[in-house]
Amino acid sequence: MLEGFYTAASGVLMQERTLNVLANNMANIRTPGFRSERVISNTFDQTLLICRENGQDRLIGKGSPVRLVSDVATIYEETSLEETNRPFDMALVGAGYFNIQASDGQTYLTRNGNFDVDEEGFLVLRGMGRVLGEEGPIEIGLSDRFTVDDDGTVKAADGTTIDKLLITDPMSGTNDAGAATTAAGTAAPMTKYANGLYTVTDPEANLPAEGVRVYQKQLERANLDLNREYTLVMEAQRTFQSCANALRTIDEINAKSAAQIASIG
Repeated sequence: MLEGFYTAASGVLMQERTLNVLANNMANIRTPGFRSERVISNTFDQTLLICRENGQDRLIGKGSPVRLVSDVATIYEETSLEETNRPFDMALVGAGYFNIQASDGQTYLTRNGNFDVDEEGFLVLRGMGRVLGEEGPIEIGLSDRFTVDDDGTVKAADGTTIDKLLITDPMSGTNDAGAATTAAGTAAPMTKYANGLYTVTDPEANLPAEGVRVYQKQLERANLDLNREYTLVMEAQRTFQSCANALRTIDEINAKSAAQIASIG
């Protein structure tokens, strides 16, 4: 009976985590360049638990048919672009990320190119920090009369070069190459934060991106389908309710069994 209790409880916990991840995806549907996430689970249904001791595999018993969250993976696949006609908006096509310098000096990576200009004339991602070029924060002045070439070169209205966008790809040295899901159990090259921001786990791996193109006056959409997310939410909710009902039933059976055993004798 306890085995069934653990199975149902693990289902409740996993579906709760799944619902949280899906809700975060849906909340960022309008965040440019947002990368959706998926919960990865491991199934131990009637499998053997293995203990590794002195380099040898030793069976230590049969496991409960439980399901546990092993990882929350980010899907790095690119999506379509949306034209905005704002000169400050920029989108990337290819494996690469804009570099943003926060007020505390920390550098973040993002695909969100919904930029603006601050009071000092620097190109910024509002609420996050200043956009970095190869020579530091990019200063375009208090004007929208500038252009960005497809290689990231920022030019003033008279055609003079201001700087070149710093676009890097910390996943260039991995098999993922910035386009696939980070596998569970491997060291992820980036740590994800809110609003589509990332930090690199190894700064030396944050190499200049190759073959990436910049499109001015456009933004990259979030790489998720809202209809698909709604479907997954409904599926997770039904599974959550089923596991919760199973827990309630098992608890009632345990209570009844305890009462009947106590009445004997």
